[in-house]
Amino acid sequence: MKHIRTLIAVQVFVVLVAMFAIAMTPKARAKEDLERVVMPTSIPVELSIPREEPLRIAPLYDRPEMVSDEELAAVLGKIVPRFSHVETKPNYVEHALRAWSIDATFTEKDAISGAEMMDYLTNHGSFIQAWSKRQVSLLEDRPAGVGVKWGRELGASVHHDHMLACLTEAGVPLSQPVITPQMRTATFRDVLVEAIRDFELDERETEWTALGFGLWLPPNKTWLGAEGREYSFDLLAKRLLRGELEKGVCSGTHRVYSLMVLLRLNDEYDILSDDVAKLIYRHLEHVRDLITQSQFEDGHWPSNWKDGRAAVENPKADALKDQVIATGHHLEWLAIAPEELHPPRELIDKAARWCIDNTVNKTDEEILGMYTFYSHVGNALATWRRQRPSDFWRAWETLHPAESSEVTER
Repeated sequence: MKHIRTLIAVQVFVVLVAMFAIAMTPKARAKEDLERVVMPTSIPVELSIPREEPLRIAPLYDRPEMVSDEELAAVLGKIVPRFSHVETKPNYVEHALRAWSIDATFTEKDAISGAEMMDYLTNHGSFIQAWSKRQVSLLEDRPAGVGVKWGRELGASVHHDHMLACLTEAGVPLSQPVITPQMRTATFRDVLVEAIRDFELDERETEWTALGFGLWLPPNKTWLGAEGREYSFDLLAKRLLRGELEKGVCSGTHRVYSLMVLLRLNDEYDILSDDVAKLIYRHLEHVRDLITQSQFEDGHWPSNWKDGRAAVENPKADALKDQVIATGHHLEWLAIAPEELHPPRELIDKAARWCIDNTVNKTDEEILGMYTFYSHVGNALATWRRQRPSDFWRAWETLHPAESSEVTER
């Protein structure tokens, strides 16, 4: 009885302290301070993830007349991950791993394998070896899981849930060990669960959240986030559809890709309502019509592709990287889209020709300076040949050892 009275007295004291803190702080922070004292800081996410390995969106086409084996090899040879082992930005490794997958191997001694790239991103010990002269970390220990630092901070991933999406597309299983800064051994499942708990619908960038969740959660249509809030693929799709077309990363093309992925997943798992699926389809029809009108004669798409014919009639002074971004990303989502969402085939062929010529004519140093953008070009062209870059490259190196040796010497 005495113990109960003591416990009640302690609880009353905590509440009184909270009320005093509220009286002494500005109104804008009062509610936050009270919640921090008397409410739990996080609520565990309880969700049945129905698979140990992520889903993969299967390619739909094999068009050697659009990109030959020799041309694909030349392009992929340019995006082999020849990264420095010192302070390589996570964004570069994420893009490379996404394109090449976790099972990628290379005969070049300076190339980094898929397993090494995965280790760099999921093992804090490996990460800090590359950043030994600076106090940085990519992963964060959190009560409910493992977080990923993102933003412009040194050593961070650039976009929210970008690393989650890239590792997922690369084929990382949920059981993959993850070593945190506190040297705690977690798994990739802890990264996914923390992303689910951490998600808020009104975030500025949801492109990679939709992609990461979409390749793990179906046939679940809904799930619970922090504080028991219910989310759904319908809500995610509507968030991606909201706003003007050019808003979003890479001239809005990542939104288009993620919407196309959701539509493909819906074909198999029925994760969207019929109304939302129709909204996405109509949106992609509109994008198809705009890129039909906005392609330049040489085959590239501009950053303001959403202007349609006006983008050609009043050209914007795009830097080369903006042209690579728009053209490579559009080719990428078109490679997984049904033909009825394609512009005329000759326009797709012209875009592929522009990408091939533009890539193979660049020096390795020029490619490295814009690696993240050219990685999308390589992945897009491989997808148009119904190939995974790692599978194609492994077979190409086996059949053409002399040419591979020349690349290595270069």
